[in-house]
Amino acid sequence: MPQDVQLIHSFKGIPFPTRVTIDQLNSLDRFEAREDDVLLVSYPKSGTHWLMEILKNLYHYRLQGRSVAITQPLEFQDPAKIHELRNLPGPRLIPTHLPQQMVPRKLQTKNCKTIYVIRNPKDTAVSMFHYYQRNPHLPKVDKWSTFLDMFLKGEVVYGSWVDHLISWERSDNDENILFVYYENLKKDLPKCVREISEFLGVRVTEDQVRDVAKKSSFSEMKERVEREKARPDNNHTVCALTSDRKLIFRKGAVGDWKNHFTAEQNSQFEALLREKINSSELASNVEYEF
Repeated sequence: MPQDVQLIHSFKGIPFPTRVTIDQLNSLDRFEAREDDVLLVSYPKSGTHWLMEILKNLYHYRLQGRSVAITQPLEFQDPAKIHELRNLPGPRLIPTHLPQQMVPRKLQTKNCKTIYVIRNPKDTAVSMFHYYQRNPHLPKVDKWSTFLDMFLKGEVVYGSWVDHLISWERSDNDENILFVYYENLKKDLPKCVREISEFLGVRVTEDQVRDVAKKSSFSEMKERVEREKARPDNNHTVCALTSDRKLIFRKGAVGDWKNHFTAEQNSQFEALLREKINSSELASNVEYEF
């Protein structure tokens, strides 16, 4: 069993880090959405920070140099500071790891744009394992085999990977949702930048697309963070699980799961998740390696 289990609590059957409080989760329905809000969604360790960097650089051109407003994660909003959120200029970029059924309805009734990043669950599991080991706000799980069992059972923060994805795939607001594959970000970042800009209605030239892709590359983001000192301030991260940006970036690789999974573990993974994955068109299209 993992140590420090008191760092996790359950809300509506889903495990959350205790840094996300019950009061914060109960206050979600009071969130006041705007039509120009953009919701950035992912399962943990699937590319939220990467997506945020792309949008930040895209909006640099639309807003003519003014910085776009980036909020704390939706589930990490302080109910006592709601006035600060109201005072932010639009558009607001709002990250979250929440499953669809827990997101405030107003974000759907206002027809807000949503971008969901999908990463293959094997690499996601490996990345989360290392994240659990390094993050003092999460229980330490020493053995990979123990963590993989937790992941497959949905006993990690934010629950089951495939249930999370399916909750968004079956959203009633699908015309306002763009699904982006992490693997495609690695394979052809400029193409993804074009798709995102068209979805959001942000007009950019080809030169600007290339500039956004260059500034938003995983290697450049990681190098930039490694040059900076760790800043334990929630305003400097879009993750509810840590305020230390140095914990965010590890390898960002596609196919790293092969360095961790045994043949038996891979078979176990396939057996337990394959049926659910096959019921999801999005999940079944995930690439596990290039």
